[in-house]
Parts: sequence; structure tokens; C-alpha cells
Amino acid sequence: MFGPSLRYMTLSLVPIFVLVAGGRADDKAPESIAGKFELWNAEVPIPNNSELLPLKGTAFSVIKPRIPEQDGYSWLHGVALAWHQGKLYSSFGHNTGAENTATEEANGCISADGGKTWGPLFQIDAGDKPELAISHGVFLSHEGSLWAFHGAFYGRMRDVHTRAYVLDETSGSWQPKGIVAKDGFWAMQQPQQMNDGNWIMSGISVAEGYGGTNDPAAVAISHGADLTRWDVIKIPKPPAMEMWGESCVIVDGAKVLNISRYRVPLALAATSEDYGRTWTTMQESNLPMVASQPSAGVLSTGQRFLVCTTSADSGNRRYPLTIAVSDPGENTFRRIYRIRDAIHDGPGESVDNAALAYPYAVEHEGKLYVGYSNSGGRGANRNSAELAIIPIESLQVK
Repeated sequence: MFGPSLRYMTLSLVPIFVLVAGGRADDKAPESIAGKFELWNAEVPIPNNSELLPLKGTAFSVIKPRIPEQDGYSWLHGVALAWHQGKLYSSFGHNTGAENTATEEANGCISADGGKTWGPLFQIDAGDKPELAISHGVFLSHEGSLWAFHGAFYGRMRDVHTRAYVLDETSGSWQPKGIVAKDGFWAMQQPQQMNDGNWIMSGISVAEGYGGTNDPAAVAISHGADLTRWDVIKIPKPPAMEMWGESCVIVDGAKVLNISRYRVPLALAATSEDYGRTWTTMQESNLPMVASQPSAGVLSTGQRFLVCTTSADSGNRRYPLTIAVSDPGENTFRRIYRIRDAIHDGPGESVDNAALAYPYAVEHEGKLYVGYSNSGGRGANRNSAELAIIPIESLQVK
């Protein structure tokens, strides 16, 4: 999906700025955060970039390098991850042209060694109708089957919806299950089963299509165990709030917290007390966050986490990639760790203006696997796909 709200596009090799969905990309968050939704523990100062905590033992790999001269793909975005039958699966939106155009398709790679190395491309779907694009999505490994839920649209972001697929383990092909969520819904986070028996996955409702400013955060809720039918619920927002509402949720019994992208570098938040059926109005929080898709959840330690770019002075830069965590059992974040900088000594692209964005995190056997896009400084989401593997113990206070 879209890159920064204010990003580079290229016309006749001359870079120009254009505004895209989500509205203006202001450089700074509002100065006053008093009285805002408390995502960050207000008793703790928010660290500057230079004060971010280091992470010990993090390993990195490249899922899919950007090599258009070899495979023809110029655009890549929206890495998703899932462990299934002992293998680590990744997927992403791929395009031989520009993002959000009809040539988008859903591809992926598989790692058989825990993310150290990655196999060749496989395809989930490239669209079988004129102007039908299949883009990035999310995974769910459940009861022996691997599901994929992918955003899809026609032409230039018309009629956005979500389609489902199930992996055929014998052939390696993906079996389409059709359209499972409408109302502009595009999933950004893997489904999570709630105590009421339904599944919830968070994302955005693309109400106005390409270039709009009124695209709210949304969730889709399953009909029990039926993963082919989802009710889309748009989270209310103030009329004047301009949004490109890519969002994630943290589930705590009947309580659900939604954390959403904003048009300025500040996280938005809303809550539900009834398993995501009704919501408070979206509001600004007290946590700085770059205008990009976030990834959040609860670790096996009981700590809440949020992966994005978060520091007191990072503004709207998509670096460094960070993870904010709470103490076990607490609801507010209180520490921020640096996952990696734009300049990086190790696998992956290293340039001083790299955009490290659209993270997707899954925990497995004591490690947090974080997939993300790396622009390599090119802009326009002409990304490579990369992976950081973080030991869970490095996120705990000793």
C-alpha cells in the first residue's frame, strides 16, 4: 500500500513531491501531548533517538532483495510472516510497475532454516480478471492449514476488498476462497482468536480510494470458525481528522485496543469493550510514531509491544526501526529499543535515508520475527524485504 504520506515519485528522472492518501505529512507531532490517550507511561520521559536502548543478539537476513534487472519487479511492500509446519513463510505485494496499480500481485518466499536463508519466489495470486490487482496481506496458520488474506482492488485502488487463500500442501499452490471482506477492508495484521470464539484482524477501510484523506482504521470480525465470512467495522473518527488508517490491535479479553497510523507522526488510538463490535472515537495519543503502518501485540512474557519508528525526535523519518514495550501485565509502553538504523553493518541495504517501514511481527520459540520493507533510499516503495530476529529475553528488564 502507500508509502510515506509525503513521498518521492519520479517523472522523467526528476524527483517531485506529491501528496498521497493520509493527508499532509507534517514533520513534527503536536507539541502538547497532555490529555491525550495514554499509550506511553506518562511518568517516563520519551527518549530521543540518541537515547534508544540497544538490543542484544538480534540477527538479520534479506528475505527478497530488489533486483528488477533480474526478475522485473520494481515495487515490493507489506511483508507478512507465519510459521507453518516448521517453515517460516513470508509474503508481500509485488509489482513490475508502480504501487497501487493493476499489475500488483501477491508473492512470497519460504525459509527452511528459521529465517537465515530464503528460497525462490512463489506466487499466491496475480489476479485473474482485467484490472484486478492482488497486493500484500496477512497469514494465519490454523488447524494444520495455512491461510492468507490479501488486499485486492481494481485499476487504481477502486473497490478495495480482501480475498482469502489456503495453501495446498501437496502441490504448493494456493487455493482461492474468494472475497471474504468488503467495505474497502484491507488487512494489516494477522487474525487473532478472541474469547468469544470469533477472530479479529485489523486494517484499514479504503473508503475514498487513491489519494483520499477519509480512510479510517477498521477491523474485520469472523463468523465464529468460518474464516470465509468477515464483518467489517469502521472505527469512528472526528469528521475533521484526516486518516490513512492502517492499524493493528491488542486483544485483552473483551477489551481491544486499536493503534493506528495518522497523517502526522503521532499514534492514534481507540478502544472497544465488546470484542471489537463498538468503539470509542479515534483520538490522538501521547506516543510519537512515524506516519506508517505499525505492528503490535502481546509477548509470551506478558509485555505489550509496538514496532514502528518511535522516539521523541524522530519526526516523520522512517528510521530507525524501533520496538516499544511495556512491563509484563501493564497497558502502557515505557521503554523503546532500537532494532536497526538506516546505516547498518550486516545483511540488508544500508544508506543514510533508508525507509524501514511496514513491520510485521510474530513470536516463535523465544524469538520475535520482524519483517519489514527497506527502501534503500530509492523512495516510492521500491523496497527490498528484510527480517530481524529478536531474542525475547533481550526485551526484558533484568
